[in-house]
Amino acid sequence: MQAVIRNFSLPLGTTKNNESSHHLPPTPLSDLFEDILLFNHSRTPNETTEFKELTKRDAQNQLAHELSKLLLTAPAYQQQQTDCMFQGFQKLFLKFLQDVGPSVKWQKIETLPDNAVKNYSDLKEPPQDVLTNMLNKLIVIKLNGGLGTSMGCTGPKSVIPVRSDLTFLDLTVQQIEHLNKTYNIDVPLVLMNSFNTEEDTQKVLKKYRGFNVKIYTFEQNKYPRINRESMLPIAMSVENSDSEAWYPPGHGDFYESFHKSGLLQQFINQGKEVCFVSNIDNLGATVDVNILNTMLNDSSDPHPEFIMEVTDKTIADVKGGTLIQYEGKLRLLEIAQVPKEHIDEFKSVKTFKIFNTNNLWMSLKSIASLVEDGMLDMEIIVNHKHLDYGINVIQLETAAGAAMKDFARAIGINVPRKRFLPVKKTSDLLAVMSNLYLMKNGTLEMSPKRAFPTVPLVKLGENHFAKVRDFLRRFASIPDMLELDHLTVSGDVTFGKGVSLRGTVIIIANHGDRIDIPTGAILENKIVSGNLRILDH
Repeated sequence: MQAVIRNFSLPLGTTKNNESSHHLPPTPLSDLFEDILLFNHSRTPNETTEFKELTKRDAQNQLAHELSKLLLTAPAYQQQQTDCMFQGFQKLFLKFLQDVGPSVKWQKIETLPDNAVKNYSDLKEPPQDVLTNMLNKLIVIKLNGGLGTSMGCTGPKSVIPVRSDLTFLDLTVQQIEHLNKTYNIDVPLVLMNSFNTEEDTQKVLKKYRGFNVKIYTFEQNKYPRINRESMLPIAMSVENSDSEAWYPPGHGDFYESFHKSGLLQQFINQGKEVCFVSNIDNLGATVDVNILNTMLNDSSDPHPEFIMEVTDKTIADVKGGTLIQYEGKLRLLEIAQVPKEHIDEFKSVKTFKIFNTNNLWMSLKSIASLVEDGMLDMEIIVNHKHLDYGINVIQLETAAGAAMKDFARAIGINVPRKRFLPVKKTSDLLAVMSNLYLMKNGTLEMSPKRAFPTVPLVKLGENHFAKVRDFLRRFASIPDMLELDHLTVSGDVTFGKGVSLRGTVIIIANHGDRIDIPTGAILENKIVSGNLRILDH
């Protein structure tokens, strides 16, 4: 496979003077940064700038030196692929070094133009006679790089059962198959895996061979975690290294990895024009023909090249990224980019009323052009981690939505909340397993029996409910939640069969206590605490 990655840093194993970097003894960058602080007071601004530039250059050289040593540990058949990935990482690392100060100046944020975010209700429904032609230009991409560790599971998150013993991946395949059968079309499903999920996902995909869905996969990059003190990779070897030493660099890696895989050009050659990208754990992210119609047949000229689905913010979504107008362009603003003194304003539902669902629609040709011309400029997300064996590391990531500003014409569409149904914790899992939803052809819809369309706020205690296995053991059956507004459960609590929860229900078992909610119990606007044991007879 040909990799189109432009390397703006120094070649592996060389210095600025083209000398062997093996002559450069590694120096902890923390010492160098301390030097900046110690000597700043005695330096002129020009001297300080020059010193910082030398520090950055040294950091680049040291990283190149370490990566060249790591490359030698890769098997011969992996050398070219590993070299390509390391070049991509160097580009990311250089951008990290050069990004000084906030990427957004608060006072320069502009009011969103009237046409920047469309309301879903204003979208035109495509005529039936053009639907088939439109859908045949579409591919569906699911971001499948995450593990189920946050819910106590091993392996890809996409294989966790979420409804009627069906997994995220099962539901996705059902949705695409139903679409293909209904319109007699060929919409392919593409999975972006990480090195964490690739092998297990390939094993699972065998069971879908008889389905009317063509499934493709590609693997995103595998980058080395960096020691926060030395700013050098913690990995000692490519082939036999601890998996903790590596990480997938966020879903912003989608563009380069998709292009590098060869699939992007393959689909363009087939006449595909649009991709719909979403997280595989968002059960609301289904193909929507009205949004596709906006991409392909919008009355504006030119048509949108990028659409981000946003939805109204609630108090549960205050940290979600939002859309702003900045320097004449529509762009995504993440909480990590917000100055500390403006965090409260960013979280305000009144000031920023929408947030990013990470459901993205993009022109395939635009992606190809941006990658090939090196025009993607996504902000670096610095993710701090503390590994089990005591090392503090950083991993440099990017977010797919941050590329929005690089597309020639980008818009937002304010979609109904039902298109954002992520399952991040067992509290989300409880809701999607309950009678709040009906399932048809792999798609979950809010039950018509629910009097109002909002999803109840559910909080389950981390100690007893965080892991799927523990969570399932605590419910003899999933409660009736049709009339539930808010549920908080903390401590050693179990639920009998046929329990009904209505209004606001708070159940707190203090340390050492246990509460067993009896079979058939109806809890409506109740606070339950103390100790309540149901003994077996």
